[in-house]
Amino acid sequence: MKNQFVADTLYMVADLLDLKGEIFFKTRAYRMAAQTIEALDEDIENLVHQGRLKSIPGIGEALAKKITELVKTGKLGYLERLKKEVPPGLIDLLAIQGLGPRKVAALYKNRGITSIQELQQAARNGELRTLEGFGEITERNILRGIQLLQKTSGRVLLNVAYMDGMKYLIYLHKCKKIKKINIAGSLRRMKETIGDIDILASSEEPSVVMDHFTHYPDVAQILAKGRTKSSVLLNDHLQVDLRVVEEKSYGAALQYFTGSKDHNVILRGFAIKKGFKLNEYGLFDKTTERYIAGRTEKEIYKKIGMQYIEPELRENRGEFMVAKKKMLPHLVDYHEITGDFHVHSSWSDGSDSIETIASAAQRRGYVFIGITDHSQSLKIANGLDQEKIQKKINEIKKINKKFPNLRILCGTECDIRTDGTLDYTDKILKQFDFVYIGIHTAFKMDRETMTKRIIKGMDNEQVNFLAHPTGRLIGKRDPYDVNIEQIIDAAKETDTLLEINAFPDRLDLDDIHTKLAKEQGIRFVLGTDSHSINHLDFMKFGVATARRGWLEKKDILNTSSMKEIEKIVGM
Repeated sequence: MKNQFVADTLYMVADLLDLKGEIFFKTRAYRMAAQTIEALDEDIENLVHQGRLKSIPGIGEALAKKITELVKTGKLGYLERLKKEVPPGLIDLLAIQGLGPRKVAALYKNRGITSIQELQQAARNGELRTLEGFGEITERNILRGIQLLQKTSGRVLLNVAYMDGMKYLIYLHKCKKIKKINIAGSLRRMKETIGDIDILASSEEPSVVMDHFTHYPDVAQILAKGRTKSSVLLNDHLQVDLRVVEEKSYGAALQYFTGSKDHNVILRGFAIKKGFKLNEYGLFDKTTERYIAGRTEKEIYKKIGMQYIEPELRENRGEFMVAKKKMLPHLVDYHEITGDFHVHSSWSDGSDSIETIASAAQRRGYVFIGITDHSQSLKIANGLDQEKIQKKINEIKKINKKFPNLRILCGTECDIRTDGTLDYTDKILKQFDFVYIGIHTAFKMDRETMTKRIIKGMDNEQVNFLAHPTGRLIGKRDPYDVNIEQIIDAAKETDTLLEINAFPDRLDLDDIHTKLAKEQGIRFVLGTDSHSINHLDFMKFGVATARRGWLEKKDILNTSSMKEIEKIVGM
């Protein structure tokens, strides 16, 4: 499956066009197409061969030709021509937080900087602060951005690894010699970024399984091939490792290779205290080495004397103390979500009409869908003024009649201005079914000012939800400097629900802060922040983050009936 490869290529085209100074709308078209393609649940190669590329929102004749060329040949002539027009190394600089194409171009033109190493040295030496548009603060931000890039280097977002892993599993299931098979490692624990994919299988003929594994069509390189373990590199440069074990060891191996390392160390310690020895082959009597258990994970936890611990909780964050008391939470299930509160339509910066979004929500079995377009001051996202709001409300009323089993809610993602006031008056806010507020500008305020800004916005009685509370973009932008504990306290005081934004490069709140907020009695909403109907499937990553944050069904508004939602939100 070449979806991510195609998306990454289109992102690179957009970056190079930015460096050349092309108009915004041209580069935006490539980025929107890339976002849509990486979220597709269908193989892009099938769409190319069936001539259905132009059925994808945002893909016109010109883009369809380029994608077809890329899929059929593995190369894009247009990209190669663009690369020759831009000095080598500049594209790497664009990956640094806070460095847009204009600043990168200025660095090259005025300092001849063409690599991250050169940039880091120049920033450390104070050589950038005299450049127009830079300064000491910019230098510090660049150094922080380089550190952030280095910290996430070699890792991919959860959605990329998840798609690769699930597709590989579907392929492996075709091998009849496999008895059991599971994703393991950090992907099974649904961490926000993944280094590589671990797969575990049981079989009596592992050599046959390994042959099948290494013949996967998306394998670019076989790194190692053995009787019980093999490793490959996929076309998108993600490594996949497969281990094959005996069936009696399958549960023990799955527990061991799922991790985390910290969790496993503590679990082995508990096993020793009980007179056992635990490893990837099973649970054994410490003295006689007699096999005790190992076919399933559940029997291992039970023998050690504790409740089964779900993979998402295995991070050594207090799960053992609760598991010994048999009081672990009943984590929210992926199938308990009744709708999505955060979807952008073509009224602002989304690619789909409200009716198209409603049809997609109905196919998912949702009982509601929330349309949350941007507010008026966010011009770059086509924010809605009062006249457009009323027209949109009228359109939703008409479309609602076409979907008797689905409620289309008219919400807003209202910007919090720099002084903490909101982008709409209370009179306008009252027209919406619910109100999200969020930060979209002036990210670099100091901690106290940013915290006061957000809390002042939450104090408004019309506000229901706080969108992406820390503003991070994984691998691209650090969270703004905010006192999250004070935000949680304010959420409790103002009865504001905190969002877990399910878009893969956000996952904000993160799992640690989610658990902290839950302990304070906060409720949550999940929103995909979709800008295309293909993004609606990101909901699973929001649920995963909720599960990692110990959330149950009762903690999340998206699991409620429409009647309960109306009561809680005050519609």
